[in-house]
Amino acid sequence: MGTRKYKVESLDDSCSAIEVERKIGTDGSPVEIIDFHAHIYPDKIAEKASQATGDFYSISPAHSGKSKELLESGKAAGISRFVLLPVATKPDQVRHINEFIADEVSAHKEFYGFGTLHPDCENILEETEHILSLGLKGIKLHPDTQQFNTDDKRLFEVFDYIQGKLPLLVHCGDKRFDFSHPRRLKNVIDNFPHLQVIAAHLGGWSLFDEAFELLKDENCYLDFSSTMMFLPPEQVEYYIHGYGAERILFGTDFPLWNPEQEVASFKKLRLTTEEFERIANKNALEILKTQ
Repeated sequence: MGTRKYKVESLDDSCSAIEVERKIGTDGSPVEIIDFHAHIYPDKIAEKASQATGDFYSISPAHSGKSKELLESGKAAGISRFVLLPVATKPDQVRHINEFIADEVSAHKEFYGFGTLHPDCENILEETEHILSLGLKGIKLHPDTQQFNTDDKRLFEVFDYIQGKLPLLVHCGDKRFDFSHPRRLKNVIDNFPHLQVIAAHLGGWSLFDEAFELLKDENCYLDFSSTMMFLPPEQVEYYIHGYGAERILFGTDFPLWNPEQEVASFKKLRLTTEEFERIANKNALEILKTQ
C-alpha cells in the first residue's frame, strides 16, 4: 500500500512549514476545526450511556458525554463547532432524543444537531418531518447498536423523502456484525443517487480496506472519527488521498476519545494547507450550508 509524500522544508529550528500551515490557512487566518462526529447525553444518564457505548466496543470512554464536557474539552483542543449525532436504540426514544438535541442546539451556538430514527417507528415519516421541524441538520443511523441492516427496505421511504432535504450519516463497518457492512451503504447510495450520504469511520470501522474498495468511487462523504488510534498515520493519509480530501470530515467520536489527542493526531498528518482546511471545516460547512 503506497502513501503520498510531501517535502517539508524547515523554516527554523523549531517549526516546519507543515506545522505553520496547521495554524494559518490559505487566507492567512487561523484554521477553524469543526468536529463532525460527537455524542452527548442528558447529564443524569451521561456517564451510564457513555460507559454502555464503551462496553459495546470494549474500551474505556475518555469522557462522560455531558455537553459541558464536550464544550470544555473541545475548546482546549481548538475545536469551535460540533455536530451532535444521537442514536435511539428503541423506537419510543426517538422523539425525546431529537427534542433533547434540538434543545442543546438552541442553548449552545457551537452545536449543530442531527436527528435519530429507528426502523421500528410506527410512523417513521412523521418522525422524519419532526426532525425537519426542529431545524436539525441531518439524520444519523447506527445499524449495529440499533440492530438493523443499513439497506433495510423499511427505511427506503425515508431515504427517498430526505433526498435534497437532509444529509444521512451512517455508522459503517464492524467486523463483528453484518448490519453496517459498507456494501449495504453502497446499495443505499446506488438506489438513492440524490441522497447526500456521510459514511462514518472512513466508510468501515475495522473494515477499512473493504470500505475503500466499495466506496472510493461512490458519491459520498466520509468522516475519519475512531480511525487514527487503530491505523498508522501513513494508512490514514493513504485513504484520505484515495478518497479525496474534498470528501473527508474530521470527527472525534466524543466521548469515546480525547478531543485534544484527536486534533493533535490530525495535525500531524501529511496534508497540504488546502487539504487540511477542507477536512477541518470547509467540507463540513458545505454540508451544513452555513458560514
